[in-house]
Amino acid sequence: MVGGKRWCFGNQSSGDDVADFDPILLVSGIGGTILNSKLKSCFGLTTRIWVRILLADMEFRKRAWSLYNPDTGYTEALDDSSDIVVPQDDYGLYAIDILDPSLLIKCLQVTDVYYFHDMIDMLIKYGYKKGTTLFGYGYDFRQSNRTDQAMDGLEEKLETAYKASGGRKVNLISHSMGGLLVSCFISLHSDVFSKYVNKWISIATPFQGAPGYINDSLLTGLQFVEGLESYFFVSRWSMHQLLVECPSIYEMLPNPEFQWKKQPEIVVWRNRSENGQDSARLETYDPSGCVGLFEEALKDNEIEYNKKTIPLPFNLSIYKWAATTRKMLNSVQLPEGIDFYNIYGTSLDTPFDVCYGSETDPINDPSEICHSLPEYSYVDGDATVPAESAMADGFPAIERVGIPCAHRTLLRDENVFEYIRKWLGIEEQRSTRVKTSKVVDVDLA
Repeated sequence: MVGGKRWCFGNQSSGDDVADFDPILLVSGIGGTILNSKLKSCFGLTTRIWVRILLADMEFRKRAWSLYNPDTGYTEALDDSSDIVVPQDDYGLYAIDILDPSLLIKCLQVTDVYYFHDMIDMLIKYGYKKGTTLFGYGYDFRQSNRTDQAMDGLEEKLETAYKASGGRKVNLISHSMGGLLVSCFISLHSDVFSKYVNKWISIATPFQGAPGYINDSLLTGLQFVEGLESYFFVSRWSMHQLLVECPSIYEMLPNPEFQWKKQPEIVVWRNRSENGQDSARLETYDPSGCVGLFEEALKDNEIEYNKKTIPLPFNLSIYKWAATTRKMLNSVQLPEGIDFYNIYGTSLDTPFDVCYGSETDPINDPSEICHSLPEYSYVDGDATVPAESAMADGFPAIERVGIPCAHRTLLRDENVFEYIRKWLGIEEQRSTRVKTSKVVDVDLA
């Protein structure tokens, strides 16, 4: 055997013995779930509002823009004629596979909107069967990670996978914010987690937040799709107006209690006048002090919706809710008997500190920040989540692995797949189910 790899060819056993595998449940992150707008009348007609390329910005503003309700803890769509729902087709896998499953996107292979697609294909290739040993959990990622809706939905999926596989415990694979949702579930339902879960593989989870990415998202928004496709997608400004009212974004702010190697900061060059003289001064805000800046910068933020002006300032109610979520995340403990594995991205410049204005062109009023382009200082990570944050899970991990890869690309990286197969024992189980085979030695060095 050369290079330590063995490839098997020949007749595979039938799908009747798929129960040899423990079931897998894939849990998506923020932006990783198809969202539909379903009319409350007209026979419940639905429109996909996330993700779509054609008419994306128009439909997004009309149906996705939302306001947080502090009485319920939920973000509620401004469009009161419809509800936002997650499609449940294909045992939950459809919603987290290709986020714009239109024929055009599939033909053009716009991989920016391919989410768990490659991983689903890989698992099916190795013998997993949808609805028996393979399931997906997508959710309304606008909401807090600890709402009853999110927690009940995850419990239902775990129970479904457990029963469908004949009472075998579930192996969870989460991506990005999905890891925070799982952590909230452990905190609130540790007994249920212990009952249904065998192993948990976390991929690119911002356990301590994503400082540069999230701080800037609250101030200027974000662009989910880059390059030429971005001109056909939701604009950065439209996305910004949604995120200001999204508890999930606030829950990924940098953890002020975490012992960072260097505290993440927002830096602003401000124009100050003294004795009739203007001068640029550098102001620095740490994770706790950022709240005042957010309030100043967003004090005049507003949108026009149905010919009405709706103010969207920094939402202190959401911030307080998110602070409680952070306390939960800081104290959560993995139940005994659960194997935990952590994969995180490395070797890419990842935003950490954010700077607005410059010494030669300072910010005159904080509201100008929302219409400016940031300058970043970078640390090692996956271009979204710093490796320092993703590594700091706080759990007794069986293994932690850093892989040079971007945040979403980790979900289709062959090195990631190799670790998943190793940790779940997929290749070993598959080899015992091969009836006749030829073993070929391959040098992959």
